[in-house]
Amino acid sequence: METRQRSAEFRADAVTLVRSSDRPVAQLAQDLGVHHETLNQWVEAAEQAEALTESAKDAEIAQLRSQVQELRSEREILLRATKQRPRRTGW
Repeated sequence: METRQRSAEFRADAVTLVRSSDRPVAQLAQDLGVHHETLNQWVEAAEQAEALTESAKDAEIAQLRSQVQELRSEREILLRATKQRPRRTGW
């Protein structure tokens, strides 16, 4: 059996086709000239990559929310400090 390397663009297009089509994966794989298990592996790999991307986004959002809370706290402290300090005149 012939094995050949397919480009990343070809694999991405194949995954998109699988997701958008109502046709069976086996039929799509045959039309594309790849084994159906290979096509299934490409779809699974794409799903795993997307899940990792989502996890990274979730972690970044959590980190940014924490940073926003910290900055709000610092701002409140500074606002209270400026209200308590008497203003200087004659500058």
